[in-house]
Amino acid sequence: MAINRRGFIRLPAASAAGWIALGATPDRMRIVASLTALPLDDELTRRNMTDSATSRLGGLIVGLRQRGWVEGVNFRLEVRSTFGAPDRLKTAVQELLDLRPDVILTGSTVETAAVLAATKTIPVVFATANDPVGNGFVESLAHPGGNATGFTNSTAEMGGKWLQLIREVVPDVARVGVLFNPATTPRGGRFFLESIEQEAAASGVSAVPAPVNAPTEIDEAIRRFSEPPKAAMLALVDSFLVVNRHAVIAAAAKYRVPTIYPFHYFMDAGGLMSYGPTLEVRSANYVDLILRGTKAGDLPVQSPRKYELLINRTVARTLGLTIPFTLLARADEIRE
Repeated sequence: MAINRRGFIRLPAASAAGWIALGATPDRMRIVASLTALPLDDELTRRNMTDSATSRLGGLIVGLRQRGWVEGVNFRLEVRSTFGAPDRLKTAVQELLDLRPDVILTGSTVETAAVLAATKTIPVVFATANDPVGNGFVESLAHPGGNATGFTNSTAEMGGKWLQLIREVVPDVARVGVLFNPATTPRGGRFFLESIEQEAAASGVSAVPAPVNAPTEIDEAIRRFSEPPKAAMLALVDSFLVVNRHAVIAAAAKYRVPTIYPFHYFMDAGGLMSYGPTLEVRSANYVDLILRGTKAGDLPVQSPRKYELLINRTVARTLGLTIPFTLLARADEIRE
């Protein structure tokens, strides 16, 4: 299903002739396609479509405009959604392939895997893939080869870091639940679980996987960690959890389970704390190079340049937690 983009803000006086004079090349209308798991009416989807350099697709539009590519003049953006439903994924991918796009921008590891399984020729730029080498998307980060490149958003060692941070907030924690959907998180969860288990063993905490396969399972998965012994939770990098972030946050609040999240999206929904990459929209550079003839496989995969720690003290007080000053001093943002 195509997204309704009537609300997308455009520069008001951008005539084709004016943009051509500025260097926009109208020889052929290029097609830039984008695939997302988020429903089209999700607040993150709407935010990503605003004409802002800090939103994912808006930043792409702004970045391409700076490089001479103007939507409606020399390229067209087509967005499709799987609506977070596995049975919609194949259909959404086929819809994009039928457009014969010049490049496909994917939003997560799951979508990237589906697109690369369907085409070995159309260039693919993944915006937030995890473990691209382990998933077979690229041969190496420096020399991807094939038809894909893009950006990673986490390393395997992040798992241990999340555990360290939640232990600072809940120092008497005895066990930590690890929330994820095996079908949508890297290596079925093992990508992060290994470092979590290593850190847990070193700190005397029990790490307990809490896999969920459907939204209806989230409440019960979190409820189990509201009972003794003292518990907290880690939410892994997982497109399923992002789509269902409000249900996750609601259950964590309902059962008073302190939880750390990988992205600021969860903080916007009322989460306790998050630690993850600072959002940087850098895809325009790669899309521009590909549209001008560079092979995706010749462009190195880029890693995050900065990580950020966000803490919500109001949520902490609601849970009866006191955030240590040493942790507050390291936070990039403190919300009240």
